[in-house]
Amino acid sequence: MTTRAGMLIATGALVAGTVTVLPASATPRPEPTLRPIAPLVWSGCATKAYPTLQCATLDVPLNHDDPAGRSITLALTRVAHTAKDPTEYQGPLLVNPGGPGGSGRTMAGYVAASLPAKVAAQYDVIGFDPRGVGRSEPALDCRPGHFDPVRPDSVPLGADGEQAGVERARSFAEACGTKHRDVLPYIDTVSTARDLDAIRAALGAPRLTYLGYSYGTYLGAVYARLYPERVRRMALDSVVNPQGVWYEDNLAQDYAFDTRHKDFMAWVARRNGTYELGTDPAAVEAAWYRMRDALRKAPAGGKVGPGELEDTFLPGGYYNGYWPTLAEAFSSYVNDKDTVPLIRAYEKYGAADAAADNSYSVYTSVQCRDAAWPRDWNTWRKDNWDVHTKAPFTTWNNAWYNAPCAFWPVDSLTPPDVSNDEVPPVLILQATDDAATPYEGGVALHRMVAGSSLVVEEGGGNHGVTLAGNACMDEHLAAYLATGRVPRGDGQSEADAVCATLPEPEPENTGAKTVRGTTKPGQGATLHGLLGHVR
Repeated sequence: MTTRAGMLIATGALVAGTVTVLPASATPRPEPTLRPIAPLVWSGCATKAYPTLQCATLDVPLNHDDPAGRSITLALTRVAHTAKDPTEYQGPLLVNPGGPGGSGRTMAGYVAASLPAKVAAQYDVIGFDPRGVGRSEPALDCRPGHFDPVRPDSVPLGADGEQAGVERARSFAEACGTKHRDVLPYIDTVSTARDLDAIRAALGAPRLTYLGYSYGTYLGAVYARLYPERVRRMALDSVVNPQGVWYEDNLAQDYAFDTRHKDFMAWVARRNGTYELGTDPAAVEAAWYRMRDALRKAPAGGKVGPGELEDTFLPGGYYNGYWPTLAEAFSSYVNDKDTVPLIRAYEKYGAADAAADNSYSVYTSVQCRDAAWPRDWNTWRKDNWDVHTKAPFTTWNNAWYNAPCAFWPVDSLTPPDVSNDEVPPVLILQATDDAATPYEGGVALHRMVAGSSLVVEEGGGNHGVTLAGNACMDEHLAAYLATGRVPRGDGQSEADAVCATLPEPEPENTGAKTVRGTTKPGQGATLHGLLGHVR
């Protein structure tokens, strides 16, 4: 579930469907392809940040149930293992940053560089662009410029405003059907999980190790259900609730993001000496909504209206390292009538480009295909107004982001039950205050996967909690990848291990005075720039 934020930076139960309940001992799918598998040919594609990165491509069936039919191409990357002792080599570690729609090619370099060197040396770290994404072919782009500014206000202003939003969503769905109808029936999580197994086979590995973030946790859970005997180890960071894909999960996010936005408002209020927006969080929040109202009448720089403002501030719900920059933009607009910092923040965090168009096209294609969505717009209207009255920050923005699913030109599938009692111990890593994938999702999957272990960042609100600067969380991940062992709790709580969250960000103090917005996000910002975030 890629968010507008994650798309642009990087790039309960179902409401309208049923869940297929398979026996835990369900026979795994066969190998995803019957064709001879050609060895992968790796060539150098080094970057300044990742000088040992290599690239390859792999052809897989568009329809895995028709392996002799049309092929598509997946773009892969690798950082090869460097273990000199063959007994230390642990095979491939496949990594996925989420989405759906997130490009994973750079993720291989990041993970290899961020893990302890001794652990990274033991693995071939493999990244990939999932089907439809980035340099995989064909790459989807349903309607270029769909998010060009200035969009209509996301909160519908009367029947005409709502109808304009409906027609815009319908137009996007129709454009996808016109441009990509031949591939849309095969852009879904189960097909992508079968691609994972094709990658495993092409690597010549009997089993794989997997690290997935955000939507990548759901992809991993589906893979493990299909091929439990082919999972060696699996670490899942910031977990999608598999019992709510996808309509209910999005409504749950609306509440969580509103809470996280209030956390940001409280952070700003505690720093009134810097941002001069008041010491009462409620008053600061009221000022933010006044800014939103003003931008409806006069978009900043002709670019930042209410929808774009929400797009700009939503990344703060994923990663609090952005808070100083966002607070500076907020303060400058309110106190100084200066729109420049706000426009710059929009261009950095909220403005769409061709990669964002691709990510969103895949996002809708996967989510709309994976599970049933309400086809009656009256259901959307009622549900989203009900949520908006309690959580106004991003509810309607999120509704329109997902609204093409009400008009999707391809029928929806029934999502599999990812309960599992055959997979080796799975490591689940989750922050308690994560807005994009609320804590309940990690608990739900922990209960569904027998033998799994839940490691919690207590009080953490960031999305993506490993390889982002928290040494305690990283130690649990590294130990698991090195040995396969997971922590075990005393049974008194859901968590098997608990880590403290990182300190809140602070503006830089020069000694003479505090300078607004000069804190530079660190490792966490790099990770969050790669994640295909969940909306």
